[in-house]
Amino acid sequence: MTTASRWLTALVVLLLVLAVVGGALVWRRHGDRADARTTQERYGNVLAAAGREVTAFVNLRYDSPESLDAVAAGATGDFRARYLRSSPHVARVLAQHRSVSTGRVVWSGVSAVSPDRATVIAATTGTVSNDRTGGKQQPRNFRFRVTLVREGARWLTANLQFVGDTP
Repeated sequence: MTTASRWLTALVVLLLVLAVVGGALVWRRHGDRADARTTQERYGNVLAAAGREVTAFVNLRYDSPESLDAVAAGATGDFRARYLRSSPHVARVLAQHRSVSTGRVVWSGVSAVSPDRATVIAATTGTVSNDRTGGKQQPRNFRFRVTLVREGARWLTANLQFVGDTP
C-alpha cells in the first residue's frame, strides 16, 4: 500500500467518523428540543388547568348554583369529594347572604412539576358583595396553592389552599 492510499484511507475513515459523530449530535439536539417542547406543553397545560380552577373558585354567585359546579368539574379525589359534600351548605350560605364573588387570576407560576403531578401558586384580584357589605362590591385579593394531578389527558385539582392572609 502506498503512502497516498494510506492517507486516502485515513481521510475516508476520518470523514466517516465525523459524519457519525455529527449525526449523533444532530439526533441528540433534536431529542433535547422534543423534551423541551414536551416540558413547555406540560407547564402550559398545568397553568391553564390551575387558572380555570382558581377562576371558578373565586367566581361564585348566590343566584347561580351552577357556579359551584365549575369547581367540581376540575377537581378530583378527596378534594372533589369534600367539595361536593360541602357544596349544598356553601350554596345555602351564598343565598342567605346574597353573596356574589367575582375575580380573575392576575399571576400564576409553577413551583413544582413532574409528568403526573404539579403545584401552582396563583394570585387573584376581585370583589365580593353581600348583605354584610350592603350590596357594595368590596375588593378581595387571594393567593392559592393548587396541587394538580394528571388523569389521562387532563390536569385536575387534587387540593386547593389559601396561602397567606385572607380578609
